[in-house]
Amino acid sequence: MPLFNSPEPSFDALIIGAGALGLCAAAELRRRGRRVAVVDPGGVNASAVAAGMIAPAMECAIDGLSPETAQVLRRARDLWPAFAEATGVRLYGDQAEWRGGNVAELAARMAALGFQHDYDDASARLTTREDAKVDPPQALMALAQGLTVIAARALRASPDGQGWRVETTAGALRAEHLILATGSGSALDGLPPAARATVACITPIRGQIGLVKEKLVDHVVRGPGAYVAPMGEGSVIGATMEPGERSLIPDAARCEAMLAAAWKALGQAPRTLTIDWRAGVRGTTPDGLPMAGQIAPGLHVALGPRRNGWLLGPLIGAVVADTTEGRPVAEPALHPSRFL
Repeated sequence: MPLFNSPEPSFDALIIGAGALGLCAAAELRRRGRRVAVVDPGGVNASAVAAGMIAPAMECAIDGLSPETAQVLRRARDLWPAFAEATGVRLYGDQAEWRGGNVAELAARMAALGFQHDYDDASARLTTREDAKVDPPQALMALAQGLTVIAARALRASPDGQGWRVETTAGALRAEHLILATGSGSALDGLPPAARATVACITPIRGQIGLVKEKLVDHVVRGPGAYVAPMGEGSVIGATMEPGERSLIPDAARCEAMLAAAWKALGQAPRTLTIDWRAGVRGTTPDGLPMAGQIAPGLHVALGPRRNGWLLGPLIGAVVADTTEGRPVAEPALHPSRFL
């Protein structure tokens, strides 16, 4: 039987990719009364292989980010409470902790960027209440609730008189606006040169995490080489950052090193755990900030959040929704034109 009654169903917006950025954009557009569909082949994507950190303070301190970037991440974090309430995503946690290593340097960076924090030099611990998290499985399900999600692979996109026509393995679809949230994937056939050049800016980064059924912590604990965070009824251990790697097969040596770093951060002797190790590939841009905005008439991107896809999701969703409505660019620093 055909997937739809009409031969080529039409939508206000068609999003390619059902990761955090794609679903946040879809949810925001739907909140604004737009008819939205998401095309995704299914399976575990990079947003599912994640801890779901909403962590501007820790991310800025760990990576030594600029004040301008810190403000972008702050603005993204500040959108989360209302967005979570509107979409049914569970947002929780009001404390994150760093133990050991260059803790004094991290505390100094947090202070310089104006993030609330408490630093105890004697115990080499740094805590902040500016960070939170979501659980990716629950968040992905909540964001997809009520959306038209088409289990298919997008093959080719081409402009037509009313917008865009997309050929998929489930048939052809039309939309006034096409939004590429394709992660580290390659460009669709048929895209204009500017769009292909934009997608070519994305570099893959593999991240590995371990899912544990045991509740190891009640808040996020980070340290050199690893973090441990609550995840549902259990915990998640993460995460590697491996630029240029695309393999979805976990690397045993790297996972063992991460586990050893996690035990050290927890200050506990290693013990036997049953761990489901997973690998996912996310995308990043040359400057580490995502790309969000219009790159051709009716064609938009939501790409390259590095490891901050969950943090940036509502902000990227709002930026993309604004561009489909012809509104001024709210976050010029994220516009893809900076690389073209």
